[in-house]
Amino acid sequence: MEDHQSLFITQLKDKATRETAFRKLMADYKERLYWHIRNIVKSHDDADDVLQNTFIKIYRYIDKFKGDSKLYTWMYRIATNEALTFLSKQAKRKSITDEELQTSLIENLESDVYFEGDEIAKKLQEAIATLPEKQRLVFNMRYFQELKYADISEITETSEGSLKASYHLASKKIEEYLKTN
Repeated sequence: MEDHQSLFITQLKDKATRETAFRKLMADYKERLYWHIRNIVKSHDDADDVLQNTFIKIYRYIDKFKGDSKLYTWMYRIATNEALTFLSKQAKRKSITDEELQTSLIENLESDVYFEGDEIAKKLQEAIATLPEKQRLVFNMRYFQELKYADISEITETSEGSLKASYHLASKKIEEYLKTN
């Protein structure tokens, strides 16, 4: 597996094979990264924009990838940072807090034609929106994408113990929210 990844990274960095390798990379990761971003930004259109920016950054910075982590956790880190930066800019532009932005994103879910959830899914999204950013991220990655703590640790550059505690706290808060609402 590691040799296969090394070969693939070499192809991504080599100007002669970069285009073909990058197309394969996009085909392999487009959907996973889209849903990761979508869980953060909520809107389909915004997720598409952020995904595009993510792939542009991956393409631009692949030469700087040292292989200290897995390629996909490196890409998830870029996607996470792009999504969070996007939300931060959106909040600044609207002159609102992160919490107010989260509330607004959930309210807009109902009008998003790409939101396929029912009332329960919407309530879960509302509950997640009440969490602090770090807990929101950890919960989304663990619950929706079923990522391993080791991978989330690489993506967020946080210890596994801390992530487990964040996930546990997030689950408790969500449970409480769902009980009272």
